[in-house]
Amino acid sequence: MRSVALVLVSLACAGLAAADSNVLGKAFLPSRTVPSHSVNTFTADSTAVRIASLEKQNDAMKVELERFRSRFGEEQSNLKLGFGVFGMGVCGFLMYSIINAIVDRRRSSRAPAMNMDNLNGAELQSKHTRSRIPMMAFDMEKYIGESEDMRIKHLEEQAMYALKIACENFDHAVFPNAMIAGDVVITHLLHRLGYLKNGKCKVMVVDTFHLFPETMTFLKEMEDFYGFKSEVFCAEGVPVEDKAAYDAKYGADLWKEDIEQYDKVCKVEPFQRGLKTLETDCMINGRTRWQGFERAWIDLFENAPIGGGLAKCNPIAYWTLEDTFKYIAKYKIPHHPLHASGYPSIGDAKDTIPIPEDGSVTFKDFEFQGDKVAWLDYASERKGRFVGLANKDGSTKTECGIHVAGAEKTFDRDLWEDPVVKPLSTTEEVDAFISEGKPAILAVYAPWCQYCQAMEEEYEKLAKELEIPVAKFRGDEQREYVEAKLNTKSFPTVNAVTADGKVIKYESEDRTVAAFKEFFDKTAGAVPA
Repeated sequence: MRSVALVLVSLACAGLAAADSNVLGKAFLPSRTVPSHSVNTFTADSTAVRIASLEKQNDAMKVELERFRSRFGEEQSNLKLGFGVFGMGVCGFLMYSIINAIVDRRRSSRAPAMNMDNLNGAELQSKHTRSRIPMMAFDMEKYIGESEDMRIKHLEEQAMYALKIACENFDHAVFPNAMIAGDVVITHLLHRLGYLKNGKCKVMVVDTFHLFPETMTFLKEMEDFYGFKSEVFCAEGVPVEDKAAYDAKYGADLWKEDIEQYDKVCKVEPFQRGLKTLETDCMINGRTRWQGFERAWIDLFENAPIGGGLAKCNPIAYWTLEDTFKYIAKYKIPHHPLHASGYPSIGDAKDTIPIPEDGSVTFKDFEFQGDKVAWLDYASERKGRFVGLANKDGSTKTECGIHVAGAEKTFDRDLWEDPVVKPLSTTEEVDAFISEGKPAILAVYAPWCQYCQAMEEEYEKLAKELEIPVAKFRGDEQREYVEAKLNTKSFPTVNAVTADGKVIKYESEDRTVAAFKEFFDKTAGAVPA
């Protein structure tokens, strides 16, 4: 716009020059005039000559008049052109002045006020070199800090808005708290809103019996700090904090034998049972988009793939891990002590490591030590989780199973509830069943086991088709007995019982009626159908 205005100003000057040279500097009338003659000088003898002379002068005057008219027309045209260009130039000058004033006003409103007393001589140049003056000089770190504060304030307001929706519009909002960085932020937000003390939100914790010792200790510290009491759930049939009872029932090495079964026993089932016990209608959790591609599209609210599709609130869905630690530092809130030992995220002790492994990055006294990018880069928060673990299909494990589709299956019921499959409830009943002196089939199972669930239909069909006894015994509650007497190291274990009391294990993974019949025909004698 300024360039256009300058062009128009130049045209104004050119117009004035044209008007001056072509018009204003010349006379409008011809310089030649008609000589005057006295009538008294005319004589009779010269009348004819005089008339002829006058006619000749008249013709000359006509010619001169035509020239004048032609020249006047051209100069009038030049005058119009000159003044027209002059008018455009005036308009351009006005436009230039107005635009310049607007730009200067905007600059002055955006830039910090300059102290002219502090400018040196090199900076105080003429007005024609004003662009050299540092109009945008400012404290960069200050403005970055203010921008970060604005961001955290917005995220706080957004998260509290989501929590208000969850806790004010649902009767039983529940927050499963794993005490990682995002979860301690949510705990603090719930405290600020008063939902921990008034009971509008309950805190639920799942103890896998494989957590770091510091985790459950930190839970008690948080409870004391905020004044609430959490609801702790663990593997079914085991008292809270009784690791020995868990080992006796499920086996200390269950996670090594079958990680998916371990997840179901120690995480998914108690998680589901906790939600059901607390009558949850809205689950609050700390997942974020920043945690990885599996979670990159979550929103503040969604329907959870668990609990039959209950409402799920993700109040910090749009936070980065850096935002989380900035919030922790801003309010000096309690956080997991293992952050000071190099752990960006904390899960089970058996498969969680520091990042980097040398522990060179830590969060102590509300500040980072080391290269924090190792923690804060995208999808880096959970790099130290599930280390060395793989899914059944060989893929790297990234989820414990709680938040994935299919997790809505609970373990409230037993397997093979149809009496066609004979239930054996005690070890004494099993001993009596084996010693009856006739061929039989006995399945050792756990109701939470997905492979036991998968063969439920085929085993029931087998019981209906055969005339020999087909029985079941729940072995996860009698680990030592089933390992010693019923060939059981994992579930399900199907045994053929011979007439002389031998118990022979079925080794195949093919759990169909036809496969079972073939096996028992070979081991326990002819199996009548």
